[in-house]
Amino acid sequence: MPCDENPSVFLRTYWQDEIFLKQHMKCIMAMWVALALTIAARAMDPGTMPAVTDPLALKLSPADMKWWQDAKFGMFIHWGLYAIPAQGEWYMNDKKVPAAEYRKLMDQFNPQHYDPATWVNAARAAGMKYMVLTARHHDGFAMWDSPSSYDNFDAVHSAAKRDLIAPYVKAAREAGMRVGLYYSPMDWRFPGYFDPKGLPDNAALMKKQTWGQVEELMKNYGHIDILWYDGAWLAMKGTDADAGPFWESDKLAKMARSYQPKVVISPRSGWVGDFGTDEGGAAVTGPIKSGPWEKCLNLNETTWGYNTRQRLMSRDRALNMLVNVVVRGGNMLLNVGPDKDGVIPEAHVARLKEIGDWLTQYGESVYDTRPGPFQPVDGRYGATYRGKTIYVHVLGWGPAAAQSDTLVLPALKQKVRNVRVITSDGAVRFTQGEGEVTLQLPTEKHDALDTILALECETPVEP
Repeated sequence: MPCDENPSVFLRTYWQDEIFLKQHMKCIMAMWVALALTIAARAMDPGTMPAVTDPLALKLSPADMKWWQDAKFGMFIHWGLYAIPAQGEWYMNDKKVPAAEYRKLMDQFNPQHYDPATWVNAARAAGMKYMVLTARHHDGFAMWDSPSSYDNFDAVHSAAKRDLIAPYVKAAREAGMRVGLYYSPMDWRFPGYFDPKGLPDNAALMKKQTWGQVEELMKNYGHIDILWYDGAWLAMKGTDADAGPFWESDKLAKMARSYQPKVVISPRSGWVGDFGTDEGGAAVTGPIKSGPWEKCLNLNETTWGYNTRQRLMSRDRALNMLVNVVVRGGNMLLNVGPDKDGVIPEAHVARLKEIGDWLTQYGESVYDTRPGPFQPVDGRYGATYRGKTIYVHVLGWGPAAAQSDTLVLPALKQKVRNVRVITSDGAVRFTQGEGEVTLQLPTEKHDALDTILALECETPVEP
């Protein structure tokens, strides 16, 4: 029987002929491989998809985004081959390590203590409601069994010899944690990434890998809550949006939605995304931001991936950042970097627990809230609200000694019925006029980090 015959017909006809199968097994396997490659290529080809005429129509509705905006706080996890040299996730690029040399790290990557349930426990202890793990970073190494990976650069072909995404998804799901996957379209192994115009065929090969891998992640792991793209920009310059036409990112978003209709997608593929991002440890200031947005930053302020150089963020800095984000309508995604064996450093776990202890006490002013009803004042205060209660986060009282116990807020539409102090046993004196609300609390009842006052109103609060 010739090898160019239709494989499915061939196998259906001769499947029960054991002798025939033994004689022609090589032929059979070759045909199945060809068939599988044909199907895979067809499934990931953006050329087969119609144009997206209205990219904004792909965005999730406010109702679909509600769980995400209620959650407020999540864990980012940067983990991959770069944990072995322990110099951060940009090690390959920063140290100019050739792709062939970097690939050798696969032979060392066999995490001995990888237990994603411990990650989930640390996240829950921190008061986090969702998690996002790097399925693949800019180095191109896929943390799962990825048939689309160029040159089999994935976890099952490393010393680990197993899929590392599936256990993470399972552990998070079992604990009731929302599950996110980070994916970087760019891949430093491809010369075409650095020169897409000069090396279009190589760049196209990288794009094909991206489409195939996003499809794998969206269809092979059950329900996924977040698809966190990063690194769509080309040739180490420009923006994600600039590179959108190259990746056909609108179509890519539509393809992801075909498998995961309600997945929350970041804007870093070139498509507009379901939320905005603010990366790094710079202070969050200014007015309330419009629309859903997220601040991502490092617990170890040295690098995102594991690094032997440690600069651990203090509890108060992390919480001050969280409060400033939340009163401006955002979420905070705080990153940890497990070591080569999959272990989050003990000091980081302890710091997360400290943050969680604070949220256990005062989380009512954070979770399930919205920003407002008045604008924050940098270094002074901001507010959140839910139902009939406004939570005022006072980060700094009046500068004048005579007024250090007094806070004057803008006028409110609602009548304030009572004011209680969440962070101490102090009693608040308040007056409400047409133009302002004045609050007085003795200085000894102030909290150095954040004095939280709950204004209980007679009617529901409106922004």
